[in-house]
Amino acid sequence: MPFILPPITRRQFVKDSLALGGTAMLTPRALAAADSERVGLDPNRVALLADTHISADPNRVYPGTKWPGSPVKESEHESVHIANCLVRTAKSVIALNPRPAHLIVNGDCTFGNGSEAEYQQFLGLLEPIRAAGITIHVTIGNHDNRKNLWKLIPFLKKELMGVQAGVIELPHANLVLLDSGKGSLGAKQLIWLAKQLDEQADKPALIFGHYNPYPNRGVRPIKGMRDGSSLLKLLAERKHARAYFHGHTHEWQHDRRDHLHLINQPAVSYYFGKGHAHGWVDMKLTEASADLELHCLNRKHTQHGDRREIRLKGT
Repeated sequence: MPFILPPITRRQFVKDSLALGGTAMLTPRALAAADSERVGLDPNRVALLADTHISADPNRVYPGTKWPGSPVKESEHESVHIANCLVRTAKSVIALNPRPAHLIVNGDCTFGNGSEAEYQQFLGLLEPIRAAGITIHVTIGNHDNRKNLWKLIPFLKKELMGVQAGVIELPHANLVLLDSGKGSLGAKQLIWLAKQLDEQADKPALIFGHYNPYPNRGVRPIKGMRDGSSLLKLLAERKHARAYFHGHTHEWQHDRRDHLHLINQPAVSYYFGKGHAHGWVDMKLTEASADLELHCLNRKHTQHGDRREIRLKGT
């Protein structure tokens, strides 16, 4: 099963925030809003995040990735306060009415290699979301470390074939969370995925994994999933598999291969080039479609409010 962080009470939020050194960074007014019983939870609404890249240093400011041969000029890199990006995202999600019942962080939770200190910061920043009644699900990315995360939340350790994979069953669709943290899914996980999809073919499926399924993707020359072609073939053979969501390349993109949509989620924290969107995606599910809306942290960004529709039935 994927990591699942269940909702917590206001009292537990305050207790844990103090224990984590106040990393939750939520004001009393915002905390009151998070604890309000007047705001309902929508089981057909899911907040989609990816690449939060939280550092052990809560004040870490990062100027974006600079790589050899980058088309982005040195002067065009923009710095962001990494933790603040997740704080602002959390407030934006909590402010929704109704709130999403679920939130998925699609890999690369941490900045480095998944140290305990990084996960301590990450979990602290997520606590306001849990206090708002929202259940959090986390997939594994290449910057994550399962064992270190398990040390902090051992009661959530759920292994399947040595990886984190599972299914979230919602009224209108099943969300399948995969583990591509080592750059591939592996034969056993692909067999498991095929079995899950075949056994639940009566409902549309949306699949989530951190790695992009193409050999190369995005403005940065970044390698994709090594067995991405096998994944795409498997999904192409199952018409009820309607979309694959991934992060890793830090861009907002949408492709389509027949019935299968490929949604490239933007990074929450930072981007690989000036002008790229960063933020999160609001997904609303109906019997007919999954409707996506991009929420940029920079509300003046040209892509803020961009919408995409994934048909869950037919073509």
